[in-house]
Amino acid sequence: MKIVKSATLNEIEACEVNVEVTFTKGLPSFTIVGMISTAINESKDRVKSALLTNEFNFPPKKITVNLSPSEIKKSGTHFDLPIALLISLYDEKSVSFKDFHIFGELSLNGEIKDSSAIFPIILSLTKTNKIKDVVVCEESAKKISKIPNINIYKVKNLKDAIEFFKSSDKSRFLYERENFIHNKITINGIDYFYMNEYLEDFSDIKGQQSAKRAAQIAAAGNHNIILVGSPGCGKTMIAKRLPYIMAPMSLEEILEIAKMQALELKEPDFKPIRARRSPHCSSSKVSILGGNSLGEIALANNGLLFFDELPHFSSSILEALREPLQDNRLLVSRANSKVRYETKFLFVGAMNPCPCGMSMSKDNSCRCNELEIKRYKSRLSEPFLDRIDLHVQMSESNMKDEAKQSSKQIHESVIKAFKMQIQRGQKELNGKLSDEEINKFCFVKEEDKEILEKATKNLNLSFRSINNILKVSRTIADLENSEKIQREHLMEALSFRRR
Repeated sequence: MKIVKSATLNEIEACEVNVEVTFTKGLPSFTIVGMISTAINESKDRVKSALLTNEFNFPPKKITVNLSPSEIKKSGTHFDLPIALLISLYDEKSVSFKDFHIFGELSLNGEIKDSSAIFPIILSLTKTNKIKDVVVCEESAKKISKIPNINIYKVKNLKDAIEFFKSSDKSRFLYERENFIHNKITINGIDYFYMNEYLEDFSDIKGQQSAKRAAQIAAAGNHNIILVGSPGCGKTMIAKRLPYIMAPMSLEEILEIAKMQALELKEPDFKPIRARRSPHCSSSKVSILGGNSLGEIALANNGLLFFDELPHFSSSILEALREPLQDNRLLVSRANSKVRYETKFLFVGAMNPCPCGMSMSKDNSCRCNELEIKRYKSRLSEPFLDRIDLHVQMSESNMKDEAKQSSKQIHESVIKAFKMQIQRGQKELNGKLSDEEINKFCFVKEEDKEILEKATKNLNLSFRSINNILKVSRTIADLENSEKIQREHLMEALSFRRR
């Protein structure tokens, strides 16, 4: 019995699937078994039409196709090609499918098409070194050519695929890889990519130098930040411009974002720009955390998650964010499965100082009483706020204010700070360092530890808050091109703590 290797998506990761076929005596029939979805069941008609169009005569036997292991639910139209090849080449003794993973949807005339699941499946299998040689159509080959360490063979239609497996010279089907043409820097032998295109520029924001400085620090070290200010002062404008100035991306991060785009049924663009997700405050808990489909926090991985009107999100959502903000991962348990999402995103929250938004205004009077303001602020719990590195109070905008820095200038300083972090041997940016890594990379002089001790007493800081201050101080030192954290870096980090 011949076996063809393929795979299916199980939540966001791939599971290998063996496609088997038997021809037995009995009434002529064509059956596919193995806990299959409707899309796979419908492939019987696509496969049959494609084979008949290409002059294949079905034998008068009972044809049974099995997708193994049977206890895993399979989905996707990419099983068409492996099924068709097994049936058409069943009697060819010299043909071997060994070491090849085959993916492709068939049209009724035998043309091979791409499907949204192929790219994330192959990327997932590559991470676990389960795949080496891949047979796909040209459209799929173009997408997966960005994935390293695999050999890609391109076939146009079913006839091409049959000829490929019959041929002794398979090199003519080999697909030539496409290289990234974006700007890059190489650190410790690894390439990191970035773009100099700023569709949203910080030069559009007048004044707000303190908030821009905080945004620069947040981008350089991947620190969580909350912006508080009156309506129209520029909170959302800053959040929209942050992805363009964030740290350069490794190939792995670019591919991960492309994978999430594919899972969201979008066309991957493979651009080195961080994803920005901004769900509405009326969004459900399942849509944020994930359920039967990907949640916003999974889609924001390696990018930015923006919550505008932060206090208006339900308390259950905000409290559930504590784990992904702290551990950079989230485990979602269901009745029959457990899914772990990576959540290394930069969290940005924006809120008004009070329900009407005018308590910090110089020209407009606030309509809220003390009880209303207290209730409004109490929607954000202390444990949640303790996980935020930077708290910024923004002033009202003024027509006379000037934009002193552009996105390009800020981005250049972020890239320099990024280089220092990677050259130091860090695997994560400062904002995502573990406690052990904080002790290693965020060293403070003995005479400066007194400042931390005083701040701990005066501001009633928790151990987590102290670590956050150290991480922010390390990023500020990197922005100032300083190998060690100086007193002024520590003082600036303390200025961004919540009062």
